[in-house]
Parts: sequence; structure tokens; C-alpha cells
Amino acid sequence: MAIIQAICTVFKQDLMSPGGNLAAQSLKCALYTNAASLAANTTVYITGSEVSDSGTNYTIGGNTLTNVAITVDGTTAIFDADNVTFPNATISAQAALLYNANNANSAIAVLDFGGVKTSTNGTFELQFPTANSTAGLIRIA
Repeated sequence: MAIIQAICTVFKQDLMSPGGNLAAQSLKCALYTNAASLAANTTVYITGSEVSDSGTNYTIGGNTLTNVAITVDGTTAIFDADNVTFPNATISAQAALLYNANNANSAIAVLDFGGVKTSTNGTFELQFPTANSTAGLIRIA
């Protein structure tokens, strides 16, 4: 299995479709183990190798992103949202999948943590970078 960080190709296609207003959609973040197979060709949210919801305070399907915003820095459009937190959780994850629950669970991006990250009865948090043209989580120049 492999995890390759990427903006999913289907998301690029969705951006070109009418009504691609991400800020008005229900976007979610699901967590995956190191056994997951996720890459640019991931088209939809999948449950295979998702973090278990058994006694972990993690819910299958992940958390909904809040305060989603699309801003512009110069000529670069930037996607941003609040950090995603899973409080009081016991989680071991190596990746996350951002996906659009309003668009048939269409994949947006694969986030590879570069190794397995864990929390033990604590907060597991994905901290998104500053939303600007050089560091934003998703940037389209």
C-alpha cells in the first residue's frame, strides 16, 4: 500500500464544473492508517483502512470542516478551513482525505503526515498552514 500526497484529479475536474463553490459545501476530513492506498487518482471517500471507530472517539467518515473560505493572494486562489480536531481520542493515523459530502463524497485532497501520528486519550489535531500564496493547504496559481 502507498500514500501519496496530492490534490485529487477528480477535484480539479469538479472545480471546472458549474457550482464548484466549496465554501457552500459540506466538506469532511477522514483519517487513515498506514495501510491505506490514497493518491491523486482517489476519486471518492473510502472506508478501507480508515481509522477504526471502536473505542477511539473517532467517527467513521471523519469530521466536518468549519469556516471554509476561499481567498486570493495576488493571483493565487487559496482554500482554508479551521484546524480539524478529534478530542479525547486514541488514534493512530498516517493520512487524511478531504472530501465533499455534498458531491457524492468526491475526493479533494490526500494529506500524508509523513509517518504515523498518534494520540492517546487526547486531542488529535490537523493544523492547517497559513492561508497565503506560498503556504496555503490548497493553492491554485
